[in-house]
Amino acid sequence: MVRVSLWWGIAFAVNPRIEVVQGDIVAVEVDAVVNAANPALRGGGGVDGAIHRAAGPALAEAASAFAPLAAGEAVATPAFALEPRIRWVIHTVGPVWRGGGEGEPELLRECYRNSLAVAEELGCRSVAFPAISTGIYGYPAVRAAEIAVDSVASHDGAAEWVVLCAFDAATAALYRNRLAGRERS
Repeated sequence: MVRVSLWWGIAFAVNPRIEVVQGDIVAVEVDAVVNAANPALRGGGGVDGAIHRAAGPALAEAASAFAPLAAGEAVATPAFALEPRIRWVIHTVGPVWRGGGEGEPELLRECYRNSLAVAEELGCRSVAFPAISTGIYGYPAVRAAEIAVDSVASHDGAAEWVVLCAFDAATAALYRNRLAGRERS
């Protein structure tokens, strides 16, 4: 679905504005944050653990109703203790990196596409993504950043503002470089 805006009577499709932020994803003020979850949706390490700790134990209880979740799928729960700053947590399971020959790139793209589709169903206009699969799942950061930026930039939907939230400066630089490369081409 392509959302259309009017400016002086001229219709045009709207792609999301993409912003790169380095920091804590639960500190970003957006309608929804995406959780790089494990299949059990019970919380774990990295960004998954940080979101679960900040949202409180009700998040794990609500998310467990959707478990197990396959790689590439996305589901949403309320944000619980993150409200009112954040209303929804969208859980997606990224692929474990096995060298790239087992469908990992397409599964990672599906994480972004399906998360944005869930956000649209919820009426979210702003979404923050972590670097899905780049932690313990071992996805190469450069390849993951390319897929993240390209998936979000090519999305035509209701999201007006998408934050790519990087835990470290190196990941933030990868996002910014990919965005700059898209703008030049």
